[in-house]
Amino acid sequence: MATDALTVFETVRPRLFGIAYRMMGTVSEAEDLVQEAWLRWQGADRGEVREPAAFLATTVTRLALNELESARARREQYVGPWLPEPVDTSADPALGAERAEALSFAVLMLLERLPPAERAAYVLHEAFDYPYRRIAEVLETSEANARQLASRARAHLARERAASVTPAERERLLGAFLAAAQTGDLEGLEAVLSEDIVAFSDGGGAVHAARRPVVGREKVAAYLLGVVDKFLDGVAFVPAAYNGDLAFVGVRAGAPMSVFALDFGPDGIRGFYNVMNPAKLSRIEVLSGHSG
Repeated sequence: MATDALTVFETVRPRLFGIAYRMMGTVSEAEDLVQEAWLRWQGADRGEVREPAAFLATTVTRLALNELESARARREQYVGPWLPEPVDTSADPALGAERAEALSFAVLMLLERLPPAERAAYVLHEAFDYPYRRIAEVLETSEANARQLASRARAHLARERAASVTPAERERLLGAFLAAAQTGDLEGLEAVLSEDIVAFSDGGGAVHAARRPVVGREKVAAYLLGVVDKFLDGVAFVPAAYNGDLAFVGVRAGAPMSVFALDFGPDGIRGFYNVMNPAKLSRIEVLSGHSG
């Protein structure tokens, strides 16, 4: 029976991690929740569980809801801006999602502002296509309220995020951004940034990084070129798939020192997210020019 319990759990584990990561924003916290779900699965009367996958997803979601308040308290004490921990999605090996929804840095940052129940409803419905009836069971509420929670979450994200851009436009913006940053072209860089772009750098107090978000086209452009000039000598940026999209791993002497990603909008690049905290880069390997 123990072997059967493990087999069932391992089948569901990728989805459990996908839920937990989207709820918590860090790999370590997500792994802790998955481990706790395993312990509860071992202790459950499994003969009474009709749908093991649903039971386990409910368990990990409720564990995340319980943990979010203390996680937010810890983040209030965090040195500088807090960003999600980058997660390798080159082959979606651990997230188990039907969609890449709620994985990008931009969306995860917006989800951080939501009440826990709204965040859970959004994650379960948008990323894992859970019906509202099932979400209501997980959240121990009515189906109508589950629908309303997800609707409020979607409305919040829609207010904060402009329409998406075509792949071709993304490629154009990215190419122009990289060229301008590498050559120190201030005007060229400003030309691809949205007027209200926000740049976040997460050093966690462990490395030198801006302690506050930098806001606005002119300020962000000057800030980014200053960083390139002062700190990036000898750093190569390797393209990689993190958080469901293209990111770049900054590599110096064979070791990762940052992961940055961009958020694109119709009026230009609207978000710059740079994770530099070594604790959040510990799972990133750089081998022969590839990350993963």
